[in-house]
Amino acid sequence: MTSSISLLSGALRCELQPALGGCVAGLWFGQQEVLRSTPAATLQSVRVSGSYPLVPYSNRIGWRKLHWADQEYTLPQNFAPEPHTIHGVGWERAWAVEEASATHAVLGYRHTADAAWPFAFDSRQTFSLSDDALELQLSITNRAGVAAPAGLGWHPYFAKSAQTHIAFAAAGRWEMGADTLPTQRRANAGLDNDCSALDIDHCFDGWRGTVELIEAGLRMRLTSDLDHLVVFTTPQRDSIAIEPVSHVNNALALAQQAGVTPESLGARVLQPGETFAARMRIQVQPLA
Repeated sequence: MTSSISLLSGALRCELQPALGGCVAGLWFGQQEVLRSTPAATLQSVRVSGSYPLVPYSNRIGWRKLHWADQEYTLPQNFAPEPHTIHGVGWERAWAVEEASATHAVLGYRHTADAAWPFAFDSRQTFSLSDDALELQLSITNRAGVAAPAGLGWHPYFAKSAQTHIAFAAAGRWEMGADTLPTQRRANAGLDNDCSALDIDHCFDGWRGTVELIEAGLRMRLTSDLDHLVVFTTPQRDSIAIEPVSHVNNALALAQQAGVTPESLGARVLQPGETFAARMRIQVQPLA
């Protein structure tokens, strides 16, 4: 397994595990968890990490069926027992360490077309830690030789307690069917809620790019240049997933069903050699 990476600046410490999906194993402010955190050296599964990259798409592709350019591809089931495929391939593959210092790291992943995703691409993650924030960048470059669909995002799990409060502004929310796929969009202004009783697994669009989170004496401010946000938690969970993403869940199938372009639901269509990049920042400050 590729060696883990530890970044340290002031009271903030971030540990990365390139071998497990290029994930953030943990983010701490002093001894307090900001994200759901496990030391990188002992992390056994990306599924219990603090955050992982979503590339080349976010969330679910319904029933594992990808329709593109008059072709149908059946993708593997990668989140059993769900019948869908989920979160792309980046979180399941090892990433190479391209740069690493005390406060900065760059990871890269080169994808060769396979059963999990039929279009070749390159992806890169950068991590920069300062005394009060972790900044991340994620990019995808189409190496397929043909136009290909693409999406990006992150899947951070923030630590959650009975005192956690979330607030953000949005324009709409996609309702979910029993099959965990989106059904219809309804106007929605976002959330301004305590999290203890929150039961949610939805994608919001028209997100204004900022989430404020209060938890156990800390104020977290997540910002991104993406305009969709997936929020997932239940009253039983001790974490809340707050996921900046580029597109609506199952966007390609939804676009086909509605007779609209994938771009209208946030999906990108990259020409050969074209790159799509995004940014996310997690600022952490103690409450006064």
